[in-house]
This record gives sequence, structure tokens and C-alpha cells, in this order.
Amino acid sequence: MPFEETDYHPYDFANRRHIGPSPAEMAQMLDVVGVGSLDELIEETVPPSIRQAEPLDWGPALSEQAALHKMRVVAGRNNVFTSLIGQGYYDTVTPPVIQRNILENPAWYTAYTPYQPEISQGRLEALLNFQTVVCDLTALDVANASLLDEGTAAAEAMALAQRASKSKATTFFVDHNCHPQTIEVIRTRAEPLGWQVVVGDPFKDLEPESVFGAIFQYPGTYGDIHDFSEPIARLHEAKALACVAADLLALTLLVPPGEMGADIAIGSAQRFGVPLGYGGPHAAYMAVRDPFKRSMPGRIVGVSVDARGNRAYRLSLQTREQHIRREKATSNVCTAQALLAVMASMYAVFHGPVGLKAIAQRIHRKTVRLVKGLEGLGFDVETGSFFDTVLVNVGAVQGVILNAARAEGINLRKVGGTHIGISLDETTRREHTQAVWRAFGGDLLDRDLDRDHRLPENLIRTSSYLSHPIFHMNRAEAEMTRYMRRLADRDLALDRAMIPLGSCTMKLNATAEMMPISWPEFSRIHPFAPEDQVEGYRDLIGDLAKKLCAITGYDEISMQPNSGAQGEYAGLMTIRAYHLSRGEAHRNVCLIPVSAHGTNPASAQMAGMKVVVVKSAANGDVDLEDFAAKAEAHSDTLSACMITYPSTHGVFEETVRKVCEITHSHGGQVYLDGANLNALVGLSRPGDFGSDVSHLNLHKTFCIPHGGGGPGMGPIGVKAHLAPFLPGREGGAGMVSSASYGSASILPISWAYCLMMGGAGLTQATKVAILNANYIASRLAEAFPILYKSATGRVAHECIVDTRVLKERAGVTVDDVAKRLIDCGFHAPTMSWPVAGTLMVEPTESEPKAELDRFCSAMLAIAKEAEDIAAGRMDPENNPLKRAPHTVEDLVGEWDRPYDREAACYPPGAFRVDKYWSPVNRVDNVYGDRNLICSCPPLDSYDEAAE
Repeated sequence: MPFEETDYHPYDFANRRHIGPSPAEMAQMLDVVGVGSLDELIEETVPPSIRQAEPLDWGPALSEQAALHKMRVVAGRNNVFTSLIGQGYYDTVTPPVIQRNILENPAWYTAYTPYQPEISQGRLEALLNFQTVVCDLTALDVANASLLDEGTAAAEAMALAQRASKSKATTFFVDHNCHPQTIEVIRTRAEPLGWQVVVGDPFKDLEPESVFGAIFQYPGTYGDIHDFSEPIARLHEAKALACVAADLLALTLLVPPGEMGADIAIGSAQRFGVPLGYGGPHAAYMAVRDPFKRSMPGRIVGVSVDARGNRAYRLSLQTREQHIRREKATSNVCTAQALLAVMASMYAVFHGPVGLKAIAQRIHRKTVRLVKGLEGLGFDVETGSFFDTVLVNVGAVQGVILNAARAEGINLRKVGGTHIGISLDETTRREHTQAVWRAFGGDLLDRDLDRDHRLPENLIRTSSYLSHPIFHMNRAEAEMTRYMRRLADRDLALDRAMIPLGSCTMKLNATAEMMPISWPEFSRIHPFAPEDQVEGYRDLIGDLAKKLCAITGYDEISMQPNSGAQGEYAGLMTIRAYHLSRGEAHRNVCLIPVSAHGTNPASAQMAGMKVVVVKSAANGDVDLEDFAAKAEAHSDTLSACMITYPSTHGVFEETVRKVCEITHSHGGQVYLDGANLNALVGLSRPGDFGSDVSHLNLHKTFCIPHGGGGPGMGPIGVKAHLAPFLPGREGGAGMVSSASYGSASILPISWAYCLMMGGAGLTQATKVAILNANYIASRLAEAFPILYKSATGRVAHECIVDTRVLKERAGVTVDDVAKRLIDCGFHAPTMSWPVAGTLMVEPTESEPKAELDRFCSAMLAIAKEAEDIAAGRMDPENNPLKRAPHTVEDLVGEWDRPYDREAACYPPGAFRVDKYWSPVNRVDNVYGDRNLICSCPPLDSYDEAAE
């Protein structure tokens, strides 16, 4: 041979895609950690008693090309029909400038929840725009920065009404014209809390004195448009609250809920440029009257000021959130749908109020023309006034028409045995209208171009909306592209630097895994499309579920929960249904360690369970003696325990099997939080060591990106005895989200990850995640205590760095460390959780040694600066730590600080050429909560804030 053969293939490098350190770098890191091999480290870290017997194996890993080809074949088994089914889901046009620069841009989809506001100003502005769109269109005072879907938003509205109304009733009224899936989710959420749900006609069946609240659909699921002012007034007289589930696009033409007197408005922003995606992800919204803002679930973006008095955005009223309120929380919302809310907000910026209204008018005119044709064919269109949806009485020929429509490539909605629903959208073209007429038996030409409308005259909107200048910017593509780029440049996302968040697993979201979500075969499928049109989705979901079962040791998977918190809730509701089936409804106690994720106790409370808190031992483990005593004390009523493994403290607890045994011996079920599954895949299976159910954070361990706070997917795996009680099954937990497969369109990401890694690659990724964490722990131990380690001195995939020593020596707080890390070009690790005043670091397997070293250099330099303060070499108040983060504005004019500019702006770890500059100085949190502004303020108010 003229040359030496190599085994390198340029497109077959699974381990070099997802696994950061090279083999040579791993050898250096292992030397620092003090072990001879990766397997030796794992032997010292993962207890032998829980190690899985057989390796993961479902065949060889696929190259990117092979995986994408396989996904193309599977996608081709989906049939993309024109779905005029409606029911809250509509095809829409995603402007290409938004698709490319938001949805497909890692600067947006790899960002974390904006808890560090200084490095999140871009996405916070985009989310503030979203809130403004919602407030303006609903005519209500305060909106949140998105919820999960319309059904769960309606359930959250019910819970808000129950806690905020002054009514003593325990019944919630639901308009019979609400979407069927919304009614089902409301019923699921109400049942464990002891609330009754009455479904009926708001104008005939509503008895305000007997309810704490009511929800009305506007327009109704079959298209009817009603004025709800009168039933809302009656509710208020009875001290109950009124919610309206409203179509945002319809509100450009119709009187908004706030002008009817509604207290709450909810709905979906899906048709603002967010693809159907077989049900999600989509951004739901909620808006409320001002008195209820502190009771509203979800995140609220507010306007504050920074240390210089300049405008700065932040998350406001954070003490409302579940991670703080725990079992006292009224909602377990954690993941929102931030990326999709950003898309929807940009859609509104792109079109502006005039453009949105024009889209709505065109849809309505198309619907009027469709109706005129149907009436001309002799059909009874029962919807008198409508926006985009009508109900047609077709009698005995329903099946014939539905089949004829499908032959034309169109899905219509089957309603009962004699009616058909039709919903048009902005993608509806003339040929679609003509095809529907042909399905109804008429070969008509769409030549009726008059401007007739069939909106109720008394409900035509006259009030203005979207008056802020941002919605009137020059919408040339150049300007739109630059606006989105400017916002992205203000943020620090995973495409710039490591985001070492403990328990949030911010790992690589590989490009090849992301690509399929934009394919129309996945993105343009309606969630209620006929089964024979979604064979590709069925294949994908089935194979992914099979692989997840192999990974976890569970027997079945439900893909319905569309967030990790929803997964927790679904898992607990599955356990509850299991106990009910055995005649043990009295089992309602849930044991939860004090160190648990804040969503755990909130989810248990929502599932109707009583939370009993278990102590932590001195080493951070679950206090086994306290756990056993409380299990014994509640033996007759024990429903479940909720544990996290590896522990929230970042250690593989040796006693996990014992915890499971104790729980089972008292008749309870074990719920294992899957947040830390990134330390288990390929090494240990929860279903093997005693767990009965877990949720899996696909937006963490399985590479779905965090998207600035969402999307998420939290499917649950269960052992066989719980499978009959999964969500949506008869006698099971009930529907926990609007679509049967949650946010189905992002499942291709996790499937591609499994295909391209293979079982061996996934196992190697877990080992390297543990190596990276132990490497950081070893390097930082010279300056910071590592709070918890195993008996062998090892941490799992994350470690808690105790920065309280800096507070004791130099008055430097964990906040000071977090803000100084911004100067170094890093997102801070998880702050003050699970231990106040500490940082929990999780580097993941994706980070190469150079990035780990850069982070360690930054942390060690921060410790050195603190020592300089303690030794009197730096002013205790006027120093780089207290004044961080530093901005370009700090460099303008005279420099009057007792430390030099270079020390301020280029600390160890910071890049010289590609330095990230925070756009604002430290944000004033107190000012933001005392002066709450959570929609786009007028420009002159920015000047006032700076004074």
C-alpha cells in the first residue's frame, strides 16, 4: 500500500461530537484526579450494588449521515395533509428570518433560564415583548413569560381562581364549548384536589353562587363567538373569578377578554409562527388583572435598573416560584416554553399590529367564502357568527365527506355522528377551499372576492394594541435580522461558553440532532391527525421508548408530560391511580428529603398528597433513620417517596436500595426524580434497584436544548404494575397535557442522540461526565472545600463548591462570585441550592479540558481576589468582586477605582479577543420588585429610571 490505512472516518465520530475531552486529555485529567483509568474512577464512584449487569446494546452507533438518512426514511412515513381540524391547533407560516435566526440558532436554543439577568438581557427583552403582546391583545394588566400548552394553562387558571377568589365553593364551571382536550386536563387537575368540575352552557347552566370560578372559550371550539360580559358580571357578584380561553389572533378583531371584565385569560400562541409539531412545543400564555399578579404561576419578566441606573430586565417576583415555596407552592411550573414564546414575540414584531390584523382579516374572509359555498350547496352551517371555524350539519353523509376530503389531502374534524368542523388558517389557499367544496359534492370556483364578514357587530374590537415602537420598527429583513442578532449578542449561551449548572445538565445539542425538527414531515403534523398519517411518528416514538426502557430498567414509557415538572406530576398521579385501584385511597403521604428539587413537594401537593419532609444526614445523604421512622409512622397512609439519584448533593448514596426497600415494606411506591440521570445512563438502571417510576428530562440528559427556559419533555418510565395507570389510559392518571405525546416534534432530537451514540457511546458519555466533575473538584479543592463526597472521596456528575469560606474571610458573597464569573465569560453554576451560599457545578461530558481549565482558572483567581480583600490588599467594598460584572460603559471616562481596568475586565479565564461583555451592570432586584413593570414601557420611562 502507498500509505498507511487509518480507521478514521470524517463523519463517524460519536465520541468526539458529544464527548469533550480527547483520550490524551482524559489521561491528563485522570492523573489529576489520582486514578489510573476511567474504569477505575467509576469503580470508586458508583456503588457495585447498583451497577447494571449487562451493557447497553442496540447495535452500532450510526454516523451523522446514516442517522439523518434513517430519520428521513421515518419522516417519510408521515403524511403531511392540510389539517383544517382546529381544536386550538392551526398551521402557520414561520417567517424564514425567524426560523433561521431563532429556532435554528444555537445562540437562542442553547441558552438557559434567565436567572442570571445580566447575561440574559436579549432573551429577557424578547420575552418582555411576548408579555406585551399578550397584555395588549387580552386587555389585561400582567402576563407571564409563557406556560406549557393551553390545556395546562387552563388548569393553572382554575387553581389560580380557587386560591384567589373569595368564594367558599369547591366547584369550577367549564364552558361546554371549550376544547375537549382542555376539559380533560382540567378534570385531571381538579380530581385529586377535591374540586368538582361542571361542564355546561354558560348562559343556561352556570350558577355563580355555587362555583369559585369559570372558564369560557372565545371563540368556541366549534367557532361560535359569544359576549361573556353578563356571566362574568354574575360571577363577580358571587365573588368568583372568570377566565377566558382566547385565540390571540382572533383578538386582533374581537373585543378582548379584559374589556368583558375577565380576571384571567389563557390560551396558546402557537399560531404566531410556531409549527404544529404533532402537538408541541408551543407557548401557552396567561394574563391576569393586577390584583392577581402574585398568584399567577410561571415566570414574569420585569423592568428594573442596574447599578448605574440604566434600564435592565430581570425575572420579577421570584419568591412566587415553586423552588422557593416548595410544598406551599400552588403550581409546580418549572420549564416554560421560552424559545417558542420568543418565536411568537418575533412574529408579532415582524408583522406589527397592522400585519396581524390583516392576517386575521384574510383568514376570516376565506372562512366567509367557504361558508357561502357550503350554503350554496345546501348544507346547514350551524355557526352563525365566527372567526375561522364553523360547524356543519351533514347528517348521514359525514363519513363520505370526511373520506372525500382525505382523498383531496385534507383533514376535517369529525364531530359526533352527523357534524363536521372546519377551521381555516393563514396557510389556507384557494385550492384548499375548492377541495373542501369538492369533498362536499360541489365543483365551485372561488371568485367571491367581496369584503363581507360574519363577526358579531357588538364584539368587533375598537381598542388599539401593540402601540409600543418595537412593534412599528422597520420590518425589512435586514432590520429584523439585526434586531435578533443584537438581542442574541447580549446573552451568554452554550454556544459561547460552558454553563456548569448543577442538576440542569447543559450539554451539547448537536446540530445533526436539531435539524429534523424543521422538516415539514415532523413540524406540520396536527396532533389529532388520523393514525394512518403518523406512522413515522409512531415508529420514532416506539423505538425511542424502547431505548429509554433499556436505559432505565422500566417496562413502559409515557411520552405525554411536556416538562420535567409535568413528569413528576404524571408519575405521582400514576401512583395515586394504582392505590385507588387497590381500594387504598387513604394512602396520601409522600416522603420527600429536605434536599429535593423544589418541584417535588409542589408536584406532590398538586397530586393531593401530604408532604412529610425527611432530614438529611451530615454527609448530605437521606437520613436513613429519620426516613425509616417516618415511613413507620405513616405506614398505613404511605403513598410514595420522592428521591433524587444520584443525590441532589452530587453523590451516589450507598443506601438507595434500602430506601426503596423501606418504602415498599410499608406499601408505598418509589418515585425517582430523573434530573441526575446523566450520571446513570449505561452504568445503573433505576428500575433495577427499586424505583417504580421516574421522569426523564429529555431536555437535559437526552440533548433537547433548554431554549432559554423551555421547551422541555419529561416522559415517565414505570414498572409493569404501574403501566395500566399511565396518563390517558382508562382508569389511569388522566390527561396531563393537551396532546397525547406532549411536545412530540422535539422527540427526534433525543432519538437521534441515541442512534448516533449507541449504547457504548452513551455509557462512555456518563463516565466522562463523572470524570469532568471529579476533575473540577480536584482542581478547586485547593481553594474551596468540596462540600460532599462519597466514602471513597469521589463526587458523581456534579459537585458542591463551598464559597461560604470567602464570605467568612472577606465578605464576598456567592452572588459576588457569580457576577465575577460573568467578567470571566461564564454563566455561574447553580447558586445557593441545595445549600445556601454555595455553588453546585455540573460540567457535563460535552466540555473539553481547555474549557474546564478556563473555568478552574477563573474560580481560583476569584479565590485569590478574596484573599487580597481579606489581607487588606483590596478595598473591602470597592473591588472587582463587589463591582462585577464590568461593562464597556465602565471603561468610558475617568477610571476612579482602586483596581486597574485590566484586572476588572480581563480576569483569568476571560478571552482577550472574543471576550463576552455584559450589556448591563449588576441588576437591582429590589427596585424591580418594588416598581413592577412587566410589559414594554414607554421610551420616556427609561429616562426616568436612569435619573
